[in-house]
Amino acid sequence: MKRQDCLELDRNDPLAATRSAFELPSDIIYLDGNSLGAAPRAVWPRLERLVQKEWGEGLIRSWNEAGWFTLPSRVGDKLAPLLGARPGQVVAADSTSINLYKALVAALKLRPGRARVIGDAANFPTDLYLLQAAIEAVGERRLEHLEAEAIATAVDDDTAVVALSHVDYRSGRLHDMAAITAAAHAAGALTVWDLAHSAGAVALALDDDGADFAVGCGYKFLNGGPGAPAFLYVAERHQAEIEPALPGWMGHVAPFDFAPEYEPAPGITRNLCGTPPILSLAALEVALELWAEVDMAALRRKSQELGQLFIARIEAACAGRGLVLASPRDPEQRGSQVSFRHPEGYALVQALIGRGVIGDFRDPDILRFGFAPLYLRYVDVWDAVEQLSQVLDSGEWQQEAFKTRQAVT
Repeated sequence: MKRQDCLELDRNDPLAATRSAFELPSDIIYLDGNSLGAAPRAVWPRLERLVQKEWGEGLIRSWNEAGWFTLPSRVGDKLAPLLGARPGQVVAADSTSINLYKALVAALKLRPGRARVIGDAANFPTDLYLLQAAIEAVGERRLEHLEAEAIATAVDDDTAVVALSHVDYRSGRLHDMAAITAAAHAAGALTVWDLAHSAGAVALALDDDGADFAVGCGYKFLNGGPGAPAFLYVAERHQAEIEPALPGWMGHVAPFDFAPEYEPAPGITRNLCGTPPILSLAALEVALELWAEVDMAALRRKSQELGQLFIARIEAACAGRGLVLASPRDPEQRGSQVSFRHPEGYALVQALIGRGVIGDFRDPDILRFGFAPLYLRYVDVWDAVEQLSQVLDSGEWQQEAFKTRQAVT
C-alpha cells in the first residue's frame, strides 16, 4: 500500500463526513482518542447557552424548566443503543471508579454464599483496587486472578462474580463477552464489565450477550470531554433486587421529600447518588448526538482496518529497530488500539508528540496508539508511522527533554 492508496480510502470512507464535527488542530495527528476524545464542535454553543441562559438567567429554576433533573437518565438512554441495551438500563453519573464499586457490591450481594470472585491481574489498577475494596466491604469472599484464556472454563458453582475489562487498557486484547457471560451464568455467577475502552469503539450487545452489570467513562471514544461523567448499566432483571452501595439522595424514591430513611427509587435511577454535574452531562449529551447516524458495523470495520494498516506499516518501515507488537495481531481479538513494546517507549512517545503525533505511554514499555474512527483518517496512520520511523532513524528520542517523565504519561 502507498500513501496515495490511503488518500483514496479516505475519499471513499463512509465515516469521512463526521471528522468535520470535531475540533482538530491541523498540525496534529491524534492517536490518543482512547484516552481523551477530540472535542465535538457542537459542545461550545451548548455550554454557552447553558451557562448564559439556563444558569445565568434561569438559575435554580432550570432544574425543572431546562430539564437538568432528568439529565442522568436522558443521557443514559441516548447511550444505551451504543451499548446494545434497551432504554431504562443505563444511567450517566459519577466516575467509572464509583460506578464500578456500586456494580461490584451489588453483584456480590446478589450471590451470597459463594466465595470466589474472578478477575484479571492485568486489569486497570482502579479495577483491581475497587474489586478488593468491594470484597472487603461485603466480606467472606476471595479474589482469584486468572489468565484471560482460563476464565471461561474456571467458573464454578462457588463463583459469585466475574469482573473484567472488556478491552485490556495496555494491549487492547478483547475478551469474548458473550462466551464468558454464558459460562458465568451456566454456573450461576454474575458478570461485571468495564467498557472504558469499548464504548464507542466496538459494537456492543449487552442485552443480547446477557451482561449483568457494566460501567464505562464518557471521555474516551464517546468524546464527552475531560472528566466527563461515567455510565452504569444494570440489566433490567436485577434492578429491583439490588441494594445500592452508595444510597444517596438522588437515588431515593422521592428526593425532595427529604425523608430521613432511605427508600430506593424504582429502576435504574436508584443507582444515582449525589447531585449530577450538569455542565459535563450537557457536554456528554451533545457528544452522544453524533452517534445517532453512525453505522457501528462500518465503524468497527474502519477501526480494524486502521489498526491493521498501522501494524503493517510499522513492521515494514520500522523493522529491526526494537519495536515488538504487544497487541493481538488478529483484529477480531483487539479493540480500537494497537500497542508496541520498546525499552525506550516513553522517550519515543514524547519525541513523537514533539513532532505533532500524539499517542501515549503505559508502563513498563508500552507505546499505545488509539484509533477513533469518527475522525481519524487512513492517511493520518500512514503519516504517523513515517514520523515514528524518522524519530527512530534520527535518534532524537535520546534528548534529555524526551526522557524526563511528566506527571501524565
